[in-house]
Amino acid sequence: MNRELNIAGKLSLLFINHPLTFIFGIFILILGYISLLLMPREENPQIKVSGGVVIVALPGALPSEIQKVIIEPLEKKIREIKGVENIYSFAKDSVAIVQVQYFIGEDKEKSNLKLYDQVMRNMDLMPHGALQPMIKTMDIDTDIPIATIAFYSQKEKKKDLVSQSQLFNEVSKITKEINKIKDVALVDLKGEKKEQFNILVDANKLSSYNLSLGQVMKQIQALSYKTPNITTNTQSSEIVIFGIKEAIENEKDLENLIISYNFQTPIYLKDIALVEKSYDIQNKKDAFIYLRDDTNDFEEFSQITLSASKLKGANSVTINEEIFAYMNSIKEELLAKNIKYTITRDDGYMANNAVNKLVLDLLISIIIIAILLIFTLGLKEAMIVSLMVPMILSLTLFIGFILGETINRITLFALIVSLGMLVDAAIIVIENIHRHKKESPNMDIVPLAINATNEIGNATNIATIAIIMTFIPMFFVGGMMGQFMHPLPVFVPISLAISLFVAYAFTPYLVKKIL
Repeated sequence: MNRELNIAGKLSLLFINHPLTFIFGIFILILGYISLLLMPREENPQIKVSGGVVIVALPGALPSEIQKVIIEPLEKKIREIKGVENIYSFAKDSVAIVQVQYFIGEDKEKSNLKLYDQVMRNMDLMPHGALQPMIKTMDIDTDIPIATIAFYSQKEKKKDLVSQSQLFNEVSKITKEINKIKDVALVDLKGEKKEQFNILVDANKLSSYNLSLGQVMKQIQALSYKTPNITTNTQSSEIVIFGIKEAIENEKDLENLIISYNFQTPIYLKDIALVEKSYDIQNKKDAFIYLRDDTNDFEEFSQITLSASKLKGANSVTINEEIFAYMNSIKEELLAKNIKYTITRDDGYMANNAVNKLVLDLLISIIIIAILLIFTLGLKEAMIVSLMVPMILSLTLFIGFILGETINRITLFALIVSLGMLVDAAIIVIENIHRHKKESPNMDIVPLAINATNEIGNATNIATIAIIMTFIPMFFVGGMMGQFMHPLPVFVPISLAISLFVAYAFTPYLVKKIL
């Protein structure tokens, strides 16, 4: 045995006769399996996008004044914040809107705090009469839905269609329950129609009574004033409460509203307009679902889409399972109200399928590698190299789990990319041991394996490090692409470095046991 051993020789010497090597190998496989179960799964990596909107109102100011006294001083101070990429401003009547966009990758919490602090520290620059600034931050990383559900009502024999406002009221209750599920960040509705009174004014009748639309609006707005309940004490120490009936309870309350007088005769709202209780017809955002009928044609139904997004780093698989389990528990209750739903997006299912497909692909790859090695090195040598792959992937997943990474399509792509390279070290080691064994068939297998591993150690290290270095520059790629491809420069170098350790530590040990 050579006295001077490099790192490859030292690792092989340490593990080849150690009584705990086998247990350590099993422990690595268990760690990989646990990591595969516990690592959060998502379809795509979540990208850090920071930004915010500052809204400042100055009642009565013109856009030109807003630009001069609010926007320009505010932009100047916001540009002093480190990490700001772009500023977009809008000057409107009585209000200034300043949108702030940070460089992609900037920490969201720190960016939000810096924006709030900078605006509040410079309140002295605001003109007299300006209202308190409103600062609304962006949450792009929690705005991408992982689950969407379409709710609709379909006419049946004994059941009528549910109105859009009724559908909204029912779905709104569901959003509150889904929002209670752990790690659900945001629940939003698309295509909703809220309940309201609609007043459709007849322009001809308005003209005949010599009224303006402004007069009608003023009278209706007067109904919205709130009068609080009044409590007081009497001489007999009794509490007296005065309650005022709500001004608008149904359509008749609006229809009987007096708009004006014409020769001492009152003009009611019903005289000039049609009043109905329906949904917000001024909301022009509609959503439809198309279902096949008995004749195989498509039938259109109005629908409301509920979308749920998750917190960064959370597991989309478990979240969606809880969401759909809850939906299944209230399915019969919804059907009784003639409300149906269909799942239109399930990122958890996609992420889970991708991981399962990867495991299948890895098994196929291991089999292909084993078959190729059987014809070049032999059956036992092929078995040894094939055992290296799950061990390398297990340690890679465990380290990724410790670093807070998630399993997504880019993570899987990184593992597939590295799959062909991570068996190189094991193949080189086993091939060199195989060659030494042919040259010295009578030599003891232990020193032979250590010498063979030590012989190719330095060259294999340099070759692997050279490959790792090609992926390191990806750490410094900025913007959207850098964030999206982040798992690639993390998992590929880790898997290649681990492949060296596993090849040097376990290949000689398995050679001793199997050969």
